[in-house]
Amino acid sequence: MFASLFVVMLGLCYCCKESNQTFLGTLELSGPTEAKVKDIVEFTCELHSNPLNESILLQLFLRGQNAKLLGDHTSLEGEPGTFLIIIKLFHEGNLECVARPQNRSNIEPTISNTLYLRVIAERLLIDRTTSKDSGSYRCEASNEFNNTVFTVNSSEVVITVKDVVSTPDISFTVLKDESHNYSAVVTCQSTKGTPPVTFSLYNGDVLVANMTSEDRSVVFKVPLVLDQHLGYLQCQANNGNQTANSQWLKLEAVSVGGPVTMRHDYDFGENYAVTGMRFYCKAAKGTHPQYQWFLNKTLLHGLGSFYKVVNQDPKQSMLLLSVSRSSTGTYHCEVSNSFDNTTVISSKRKYVDKEVLNRLPDLVVAVVFGCFTLLILLVSVCCGIGVVYRRRQYGEKSLLGLEMERTVAAYEGELDSEYNEDADVVETSGGDEFDQASEASLDEWPQIAEQKKTLEDEPIEIP
Repeated sequence: MFASLFVVMLGLCYCCKESNQTFLGTLELSGPTEAKVKDIVEFTCELHSNPLNESILLQLFLRGQNAKLLGDHTSLEGEPGTFLIIIKLFHEGNLECVARPQNRSNIEPTISNTLYLRVIAERLLIDRTTSKDSGSYRCEASNEFNNTVFTVNSSEVVITVKDVVSTPDISFTVLKDESHNYSAVVTCQSTKGTPPVTFSLYNGDVLVANMTSEDRSVVFKVPLVLDQHLGYLQCQANNGNQTANSQWLKLEAVSVGGPVTMRHDYDFGENYAVTGMRFYCKAAKGTHPQYQWFLNKTLLHGLGSFYKVVNQDPKQSMLLLSVSRSSTGTYHCEVSNSFDNTTVISSKRKYVDKEVLNRLPDLVVAVVFGCFTLLILLVSVCCGIGVVYRRRQYGEKSLLGLEMERTVAAYEGELDSEYNEDADVVETSGGDEFDQASEASLDEWPQIAEQKKTLEDEPIEIP
């Protein structure tokens, strides 16, 4: 009963509080929906009814993850509140106005409608520009008045955006002229960068030459002496305010020298059959070698489709070979200077035959056959030893049994004879005489045992 009364009283208090609350009227926010940076823009916040007839605090907010207060205004007699804002880029977003009485905390604040403001930048900003952004640019401004749109265009501005030049690659080849002098033909090339690109060639700190290119590639010619170290070269590329440097390249041309080694390995298919081979040819020294492959002392080029030359670089050359009847023959490689073929060094030769490669070597066959023969001999010897041992064991048992039978039969014969001859004596004899006869017969067992041992020790002859 007391609990029910308490609930009723609490409800009456709540209803009394609700009835004492007063709500403000509708709040309206007005102003432009677009503005340029640095423009001074006016926003108006108006409360259409004020039942309290007292001062109202009006506040303008920029809504977002964290609401930002843009300004406030105190309305004394219900006049609209005005806010002058100097537009910046961060002002773009949803604007709202909030009205609340200054002296009463029991009245909930009133929130206006939402106004979205779009901020136009006074300049065009493009992040990470590339050459694709090059072109003619103009600005267009328009507004609307009395349902009429007015548009004004600016003059065009041509803008050229240059791609930054990439790190250049540097390489050189050797050229021999008619007077038997040598030159290094140095190539500098960048894969990216808006032309024109200016390339500069340095030997250490010394500028050798420079040249401007429209296709991001230039060629320099430098005097060269074979087998001498003449310094380090570097290319520098520039198409604006930034310079890209290549790696340092040793300026040295070494003639090829021997020995020339040719090694190989195999590719296997089903049942471990050899289906392909790879030959590698390499000279002991030489910075600009030229490789040639031969089959039966004939240049391999154009002899068929069973081969392919890959990895043709200064270090080595690789020949891919499909093992078949058409690829049968003797192979070797030759190395010479790419700029001078007066020196030619040949490798050792290798004969290739599909049938020979897939045939077991004679040594392997001999080893397998020998192991098989040895296994058969071992099995035969073991079987023979087993037979001899078993026959000897059974033979000893038979001889021993035969001798025992003979001894027992002889002894039984003697007993029968004595029994038949002295039957009357036996029947009339007392117990002492019977015991003496028994003792005499028992004394013969050691002799039997001795004969048995003698038979066991004698060798057995097996026919």
